[in-house]
Amino acid sequence: MSLEPQIKEILENFEDTSSEKILAILNKIKPQFKSDLTSEYLQGKIQKIMDIPTEDEKKKQCKALTPYLDWYLQGL
Repeated sequence: MSLEPQIKEILENFEDTSSEKILAILNKIKPQFKSDLTSEYLQGKIQKIMDIPTEDEKKKQCKALTPYLDWYLQGL
């Protein structure tokens, strides 16, 4: 399955998607950003979320990263 349908699925069913899956997709799109600074920033955010012990808090933090998924769908 390509990234586009997976991203659409995440955005449509965000509450039912695990933070692990969201972070995996963000890791896959991270290298495609034109700016290294953006990729590095996103990597730092992903790492901080991975260090959070509870799924509920991880999901809250992942919600703040959904614009990256939108940007990917819009063609970066």
